This record gives sequence, C-alpha cells and structure tokens, in this order.
Amino acid sequence: MSLLQQDPSGLDDSARGEELTKGTSHIVLATVIAAVAVTVAVAIYILAEQKPPAATGEVTRVVAHMMHRETTGLDASGAPMPKEEFDQVLLFSHVKLHNQSKDPLFLHQVMANVTLDDGIHSSYAATPVDYERLFKAYPELAALHGASIPVETTIESGQTLEGDFVTAFRMTKQQFEARKGMDYTVAFRYRPELKIDSPTVTEQ
Repeated sequence: MSLLQQDPSGLDDSARGEELTKGTSHIVLATVIAAVAVTVAVAIYILAEQKPPAATGEVTRVVAHMMHRETTGLDASGAPMPKEEFDQVLLFSHVKLHNQSKDPLFLHQVMANVTLDDGIHSSYAATPVDYERLFKAYPELAALHGASIPVETTIESGQTLEGDFVTAFRMTKQQFEARKGMDYTVAFRYRPELKIDSPTVTEQ
C-alpha cells in the first residue's frame, strides 16, 4: 500500500471523534440558522399585524382651584348630622380625543389620577349636569367655564371630540403641590384604555 494512501479502518478513535464532532457542529449550525429564520419570520408577522391605537388624545389645559369646604350638616334625608370641614382640589381640564380607527369609538368615562406618597388618587369627571351645577353653586368660578365634554358618547371614525370637565380631590394644597405625578385615563367601551400625560398645571 502506498504511503499516500490511508486505510479508513486504521484511523484511531481520536480521529474518528474529530470527524463526528465536525458533523455535529454542522447540525447545530443549521439548527441555529433555522431558529433565527423562524424568529425573524414571526417578528415580521407580528409587526405587520400590529395596528395603531384606536384613539389618540391630549389634555391641553389644566387649572387647579383650591377650596376649603364645609358640609351642610344634613344627610340625604334632611336629618341633622355633624358638619365636616375639608380641603378640596378641583381640576378643570380641557381634553381632545381623536378617533384614528375605521370604526366608531364609544366614550365611556374620563378620569384624572394624582400620585401622592400614599399611592394613586383617582377622580371621575363630573357629568355635564353636575359640571353646570358647580358653576351655579360657585359663580366665582365662571372664568373656568367651558363647553363640557359629554360622556357615553360616540366618536365617529376620523372625528375629534374635545371639551372641558372637572374632577375633585379631597386633599390639601400642600399635598397636591407635592404630588409625584399626574395623568388621565380615558375609557372606551370594547377598547383598551387610553393614558394621557398631564401638561403643566396652572393654580388659581
């Protein structure tokens, strides 16, 4: 037998192991490439299927009015009860909501959220009826009066709805000014909630 020829049966165990290792590494490489290809394909599919949010929104103005209030000393039935004094912060906000989807949006409720040291304090927007009652009870707030935003209303595709609303928080001026954050939650029926950051708050 020529010295240039080798009998495969004459290979030692280490040589055979090297050949097996090379074969295994090719299989591992092919598996990794296949996994990467599948991951990329899934990512492309997810991105293609993702849709923009149904609504966009912004709160363009917020005015905080501090009040010190005292209850009437009568319960709902007119019976006497102890009077209670407390501090209250009224937030007068102006919001714009835009339906960028192809379907109608059903506005359910708007809520303001103030984060204090002890957690998040939330207040629902007063109904248009209660909004008007507030200004009748406190005529000195007339400068803050605007067109109230309706709740339980429909925003058609491409339509923008805007208006004013008021929310009330039982807290002192000092607590409000020491807040850690503030934002708004807009709730739609059958759709995810929309979160809106608060702009700079003006105090009055």
